[in-house]
Amino acid sequence: MAESAETDWVSRFADEVITEAGRRAPGKPIVCASGLSPSGPIHLGNLREVMTPHLVADEIRRRGVECVHLLSWDDYDRFRRVPAGVDPSWAEHIGKPLTSVPAPPGSSYANWAEHFKAPMIQALEELGVEYRGISQTEQYTRGAYREQILLAVRERAKIDAVLSRYRSKQVEEYFPYKPYCDLCERDLTTVTAYDDATTELAYTCECGFGETVRLAEHDRGKLVWKVDWPMRWAYEGVVFEPSGVDHHSPGSAWIVGDQIVGKVFGGRQPIGPMYAFVGITGMAKMSSSKGDVPTPADALEIMEAPVLRWLYARRKPAQSFKIAFDQEIQRLYDEWDALGRKIAEGQGQPAELAAYRRAVGTAAGPLPATPHPVPYRTLASIVDVTTGDAEQTLRILRDLDAIETLDEARPRLDRAQRWVDAHVPAGERTRVREEPDEELLDSLGQAERESLRLLSDGLDDWSLDSLTTLVYGVPKLQAGLPADAKATPELKAAQRAFFALLYRLLVGRDTGPRLPTLLLSIGADRVRKLVGT
Repeated sequence: MAESAETDWVSRFADEVITEAGRRAPGKPIVCASGLSPSGPIHLGNLREVMTPHLVADEIRRRGVECVHLLSWDDYDRFRRVPAGVDPSWAEHIGKPLTSVPAPPGSSYANWAEHFKAPMIQALEELGVEYRGISQTEQYTRGAYREQILLAVRERAKIDAVLSRYRSKQVEEYFPYKPYCDLCERDLTTVTAYDDATTELAYTCECGFGETVRLAEHDRGKLVWKVDWPMRWAYEGVVFEPSGVDHHSPGSAWIVGDQIVGKVFGGRQPIGPMYAFVGITGMAKMSSSKGDVPTPADALEIMEAPVLRWLYARRKPAQSFKIAFDQEIQRLYDEWDALGRKIAEGQGQPAELAAYRRAVGTAAGPLPATPHPVPYRTLASIVDVTTGDAEQTLRILRDLDAIETLDEARPRLDRAQRWVDAHVPAGERTRVREEPDEELLDSLGQAERESLRLLSDGLDDWSLDSLTTLVYGVPKLQAGLPADAKATPELKAAQRAFFALLYRLLVGRDTGPRLPTLLLSIGADRVRKLVGT
């Protein structure tokens, strides 16, 4: 068996999956699976459903073992509710398959499911996720599962016996197949009779329609979820499929599926880790039904694909984590860049190295990267101060890091620009003063004037590191301390006062972007003008 020297969670699951696949179906491609319902925006929590098996499948491929990642689009599920922000008249479609519901107003897509699938498909391509997509509408309506449906109906007593262990009250007659009404297309149907010998099935619908069909020929319905899922495990030969926390409670689809898949369909439950929720800084648990939730496409607007991949690769599935859309994204990028430097110097720990490699590329090759990755917080400050002016931005980057074209800083530069535009409140945007604040300058004491003179004298050494040393060093010089003096409470207080003075003189506020970056963005001549030296 091919094994990896890596010690991260992905490698351990890959080892386990390869071994298990060898027992179940030796010589056949290994099958990993995911399932997504395009009932609304497919959010960053849902992305974990795809990234977990993707990373495992990709590791298996890296070892030269054939592996397929199936992504089932559960687009034959019923339309359950109208999300916030959509015309309430869409309630008339509740109960129809998602592919039979019109797309939201203004959409160019053919139906509801296609509208919400499209941005996820694009995001997965950008993330380098290789998969085989399966439309459950197509599977059911072309009769792919006909034999499995007939089997489930024949064995409905066995299924009912499993489900009854978890019910608080018994049902009169259990039936595992739900027809969609041939008149109104909704699933508000009740099976009233079934003949095992002929497969004749009679149903009535709340709309008043009723008919008798032969189930052996009927392709306008589906197995109920707790039967549908284990049926697919057996049909597709799935060896690895994760599931969310909500699927692991008593009586849930994962728990009962384990008992149904073997007794009814002759299959086995996949290796299936439970994955924890993914949150957003400043937001509660995500819910597609509420409509306004951050999606992978939203995240890729403000961060590069390798960084988003890294967030999912570095945490075990059972560990929850949050994705930053606020100021925390700058700290995240600092951490990412520091890891890159650490690995380049050969100092990364095995698990760190594994997660980094999984983030920057797949078995198919490396993902696109920024040629000259300037720190994200620096780029955000620059585009904030310059309001995105390309000429000004290039001037600053050329002075900062010898960048000759903006393309060298892309796509990271574009991500930082979009973050500033979309996620920095207008009241927090930086606007550099056009003219000196003469009233403030006139009110300054001798020590404050001296601090500004020391700053002005040091501006000739024009680099981010030198400016950082300068702004922190001015209060040290005034206190008669050496440049490498350790911070004391008194020194920290003096530095805070000096920083606040500079912010008021430069941007008219007590706070702002990191001062070294702000100074660099403004330019030495304009800084000297605004501080009155």
